[in-house]
Amino acid sequence: MSSYAFWNNKGGVGKSFLGFIASTEYAHTHPDADVYVIDLCPQGNISETLLGGFDIDAKALRTLTEANPRCTIAGYIEERLSSPFRMISDVGKYVSRPSDFNNNIPENLFLLCGDNLLEILSEAIRQTSQLAVPFDAWKQVISWIADLVKELRLRSGDRDAMFIIDLNPSFAIYTQLGLVAADNVIVPFTADDSSRRAIENVIALLFGVGDKHTQVYAKISFSKKAKEEGVVQPRLHTFVSNRVTLYDGKPSKAFKVVNERVQATVDRIHEKHRSFYAIPKEKPSSAFVQVPDYHGACVYVATTGTPLHKVTPGPKNLDGERIQLNQDPLDRYKAALREFVDRL
Repeated sequence: MSSYAFWNNKGGVGKSFLGFIASTEYAHTHPDADVYVIDLCPQGNISETLLGGFDIDAKALRTLTEANPRCTIAGYIEERLSSPFRMISDVGKYVSRPSDFNNNIPENLFLLCGDNLLEILSEAIRQTSQLAVPFDAWKQVISWIADLVKELRLRSGDRDAMFIIDLNPSFAIYTQLGLVAADNVIVPFTADDSSRRAIENVIALLFGVGDKHTQVYAKISFSKKAKEEGVVQPRLHTFVSNRVTLYDGKPSKAFKVVNERVQATVDRIHEKHRSFYAIPKEKPSSAFVQVPDYHGACVYVATTGTPLHKVTPGPKNLDGERIQLNQDPLDRYKAALREFVDRL
């Protein structure tokens, strides 16, 4: 099975939310597969949603972060830091089952929980990767999450395994670890020009390709280092135009214009660099997924930790407030997100 990193160099585009949708819907429709969510964002938003949504006391997160060792991705990183160049086979102690805390989540979904300690550890990770001995220190460190994925695949035995990796917008060392562990990159974006520029940054940071200013730094780029060390980089898989404003069932003119600019950008890069894409023969813009804006459903799902397949129309109680989810917009929302999940 495949591994998918959810990443954009811009925050607030719905990476964690779409990762939650992808993981829960895939686990629901593939009960014979194991779905692993690796939360490499120190904010831990996808973990919080999987563990039951917004919880003012954060009981579930505290249970995992206060375990000894920490039952989080930071716990795994801490053990790697203590012995950087030795594989860890006993990774089960860092894996939790969200259904133990949130009975809405399928039992075949597992979590490497996010942890704000990850940000504190990032400098230690970076320094370890720069050690002079062994000669391949960077390659070994940058592969820590890829090593974790391999061990989790072994843990699943004969069952298929699929991986969702949620990443921070920054290109921090822990983001690079997550990208190296992924086969594919899902790039959510919103219809604004800052998203278009962020997508250009994604390609520049991953592959060292960009404008004349980018080329100045090509010799010290992540891409160059990865090629020199024989580290396989992920491929661009799907672009998701998220929170599209609709008018009479169609994207508004403003959204349409910006969306076309984004499409032109990725198609232009595809013409010269098809190898960057998971499906080289497919024109990237032809496979864009558009997800309409349905703020009420999005907030309800994220706040309560309810998978989309369990969301029904009608009145809902949300933190003491009554909201209404209407049938038609909910059906359109579900259909768009199903189209997205079907591409995985």
